[in-house]
Order: sequence, then structure tokens, then C-alpha cells
Amino acid sequence: MTLVTDSASARVFDGTPRVIVTRRLLPGVEDRMAQLFDVTLNREDLPMSRGDLAAAMRECDVLVPTVTDRIDAELIEQAGERLGLIANFGAGTEHIDLAAARARKIMVTNTPGVFTDDTADLTLALIILVSRKFSEGARVLREGRWQGWGPSAMLGHSLGGKRLGIVGMGRIGQAVAHRARAFGMQIHYHNRHRLPASLENMVSARYEADLDKLVAEADILTFHCPAAPDTAALLDRRRLSLMKPGACVVNTARGQIIDEQALIEALTEQRIGGAGLDVFANEPNVNPQLLAAPGIVALPHLGSATEEGRGAAGERIIANIQFWVDGHRPPDQVLPELP
Repeated sequence: MTLVTDSASARVFDGTPRVIVTRRLLPGVEDRMAQLFDVTLNREDLPMSRGDLAAAMRECDVLVPTVTDRIDAELIEQAGERLGLIANFGAGTEHIDLAAARARKIMVTNTPGVFTDDTADLTLALIILVSRKFSEGARVLREGRWQGWGPSAMLGHSLGGKRLGIVGMGRIGQAVAHRARAFGMQIHYHNRHRLPASLENMVSARYEADLDKLVAEADILTFHCPAAPDTAALLDRRRLSLMKPGACVVNTARGQIIDEQALIEALTEQRIGGAGLDVFANEPNVNPQLLAAPGIVALPHLGSATEEGRGAAGERIIANIQFWVDGHRPPDQVLPELP
């Protein structure tokens, strides 16, 4: 992997921080970083090895990682004394050991909210694709197997009147609810905490405290919760067995939320109607059995893949770094108890 330094030389922090970026960002964002900081960019856009990450964390004042970088306690313990900020690209921070960062007094920031609409748009697209079997139709056409229109061929299901079960009603879950309401869907949700009545009324959403009941009654089940110990395999074999025949699953959150082997079995045995997935348990190594399962629509983690969203995330990172350099609390600080 080739790292390119956009400054004359590395130097001790003197008001211009030494910043290392682990993946390729949009050109405009990288150019702005080069103007403001002593920055090292990953021109090849290959994920950094553990050794590369360790070396970077010994050399920089600010590390800009992404979800593909696992910043665990061991790496944080080995970090140099100058590392004071981990400015994460993305809202999720499950790949960073926050407790270890707190112990070393390393500030962590993220970029919340910038991908909300993009991810909600993709979620609705997957709901439509899976429900209407559009992906299957495109494949039949592409492979030359289409025999012409028929009144009973490749029938999917309308969205109007269907019950959408949303698991996780944060920013993205609420944005999905807004969109689904426009399609005439009945919106039910499960969340750690019930939303205020005003928000429920805004999207005509009904709270369901019992996740099993939500799973059993939903026509389409969509996940928008973070990766955490209590959400690992949240949709497991037992809960999959509760789903209606023909019901569909959509996941644009984190792959670990679904037991993929149990999902493969449910799809193969046609106990559920289909699944739309943008995330996987072991990215980028996706189980071939999952990709070959009937009723699957799979995308390569495209939820945030818009120029607008990725550009906004880059600008948020720059703002967080600048606030930190100026001695102010960054707007997206994840560990607020740090000074």
C-alpha cells in the first residue's frame, strides 16, 4: 500500500495536526484536508493492515478511520502519545474500542446524520425490489429466459396496506417510516425506548414492545439498529421461524444482526418470501450460499454511496478536526465526558 504525504515532512504538532486517512475520500475533501492539515492519504484505497494501522497511530495526531478499520484496545494501547483524536468516517463506532480510547484520553468523533436519507432511500428500494421480485425479473430477462408477458408470471406483492416492521427507530428508521407511509404501508416499530407521541403521530407508527410479536406479524421486516452484543443474531433461527410465509427481510444496518446460515435455510426452504441485504456478517467475503439463495437481492454495502453523502461526511470530519485543533469540543464528539 502506498501512502502519499501532502506536505513537506511530518512534524510535531504545532497547530497544524498530523492527520492520517485510512481510505480514499472524495477528491474535494482530500484537497481541503491537504490545504488545512499535514495529511497523509491512502491513494490506492486498499484497507490498511493491522501493522499499517499500528504504525499510523504511533505517528499521527489525528487518525481518520472507516468501518473497515478495527481499532481495538491493543492498537489503542500501542498508539503514540501524540494521538489525540480518532475522527471516524461514518456514524457507527462499533469498530472502535471506546473504553480503551477513553482510558487513553483519546477523543472520538463520528459523522451522524449525513447518510440518513441515502440509507433510507436504499432501504425502500430494497423493500420494493424484494416485494415485487424485480431482481428476479431482471435476471430472467438478462439470461434470455423471458417467454413474454403472462397474467400469472413473476407475481410479487403490492406495498399498500402491508405491515412494515421497523427494528430500530432512530434517524434512519424514522426516515424509512416517512417514506413507507407515502406508499400506504402500516408502520409498526420496536425500539429500546418508545418514541414521543408526536413523532409516532407524524409517521402514523405504532410501538410494539414485544420484538417476537413484531417479527411474527410483519409482512416486511427492516433493521436499523447498531451492531452491539445485544443485537448480534437478533434475527436468529427461532425468530425466522416466527415470520409469516411470504414475509420479507431487509437489512441495511449491520450484517451481524442476522444469523446468515439460518436465513439461507429459510430462503432455500422458501419459508419466507425473500431478503434484501446491503450488509453482511463477514464483509467483503459474502457466503456464496446466501447469494445463490432464492428470493435474495444483495448489494455491496451501498447505503451511503452517494457523492452528496460521502462529501458531507468528509466535511464533518474536517470540522471536527478543526474544532479540536482550536481547543474546542468537536460537534460530533462520541465520548462527551472527555475534556
